[in-house]
Amino acid sequence: MAPLTDHPRRYELANELHARPFPRLNAPSRAAHLAIRSAGDAARRDRDLDRVHLLALLDRFGVAHPAPDATHYMGELGKYHLKWESHTEFVTYTLFTSGVSDAHFDDGTFDLFPQDWLEQAPGLRLTSAILRIDTMSSEDAAGKQLDAWFEQESLAVAHVLDGEMTVASDFRIDTDGHMRFALFVRPDCGAQRIGRVLQRMCEIETYKSMSMLGLVQARRINRQMADIELELAALMEQMTVKGAGPADDMLDDVLRLSTQIERLVAQTNFRFGATGAYAALVQQRVEVLREERFMGRQLFSEFMMRRFDPAMRTVNAAKRQLENLAGRAERAANLLRTKVDVDRQVQNQALLASMDRRADLQLQLQETVEGLSVVAISYYAVGLAGYAIYPFLEPLGLSKGLALAGITPLVLGLVWFGLRRLKTLHHAKSAP
Repeated sequence: MAPLTDHPRRYELANELHARPFPRLNAPSRAAHLAIRSAGDAARRDRDLDRVHLLALLDRFGVAHPAPDATHYMGELGKYHLKWESHTEFVTYTLFTSGVSDAHFDDGTFDLFPQDWLEQAPGLRLTSAILRIDTMSSEDAAGKQLDAWFEQESLAVAHVLDGEMTVASDFRIDTDGHMRFALFVRPDCGAQRIGRVLQRMCEIETYKSMSMLGLVQARRINRQMADIELELAALMEQMTVKGAGPADDMLDDVLRLSTQIERLVAQTNFRFGATGAYAALVQQRVEVLREERFMGRQLFSEFMMRRFDPAMRTVNAAKRQLENLAGRAERAANLLRTKVDVDRQVQNQALLASMDRRADLQLQLQETVEGLSVVAISYYAVGLAGYAIYPFLEPLGLSKGLALAGITPLVLGLVWFGLRRLKTLHHAKSAP
């Protein structure tokens, strides 16, 4: 029996499920996370530039390069560990190293990334974060540290993964330009589990930032949509007014508004769709943490519900409003097309009625002309006939006047019959 032939990408697809392993970390340790997004249409960016930037960092430490088409990389850079991932619109770098400083958050943690290398980034910083992983001595001690490290009004903190770890952040940018996350772990918590939770924290922050780009887009088009909606409402109101003006002109205005709406749809379609996908990822990453309340503090899910969800609802509302505007413009255009068709039918009926009246007048004129033609032809025919019968009148003792009076009705009848016959033959030949 011949062996089965594999799909050429079977192993590649199977290995993709295992290609992005979580880092392994022990407490105490620290990490610096960076997400870079290209300006403009990031989804169609030149990904070779991302690779060149990655290789520039690897070459500083003499590390082997990943495969040319790699979308992820994990390896050691001296005493550091690097995790790199390429996504649809951005790339992320996360550097890990052991140990923490006595300060609550070491200002030098982000200096793990060389400054001149950061300046050569092929894009803009989407977000950056400093993460501190420490051992949990007691809840009271951890609570005091959190009070000192974070802004209490927005602090979110929770026990996760059945209480093996406690994570916290206030989702505020510090004076150095970074988000801050703290992870307190139990002594028996495994290195892989710590790495998995740290990765989830980085993903929550990155996907949250990507989602918020949709809010920027929604706010940008809200004013344009309001102006279009007012103009469209005015046109719809104008349609109900008698003698408001030519429907063709109003139809041109509606089509102009439809063009503006379609332009907005084209500009926002990808961003609004991506925002929904990123927001779903944020919610999923929070759910898998299996949160439990820490000393009555706000959970991550509660923070997202109060701060993040309203922004996403704003984006969804803008998307629905744009769709409704497109639908209203289409209905208005259809109504105006109907009105234009009705107006044209009325004009056509008036034109046909005018043509009928003209045809009636032309027929009456033609019949009048035909009557006059009978009289004129008969007059000349009677004269000619008189010349023909004059020689026969004297033997019969008849006067010319009496003879002409006698033949006049006969001539009239023959002329009338002849013209009718010619008219009948003409209509017969003209008929299809």
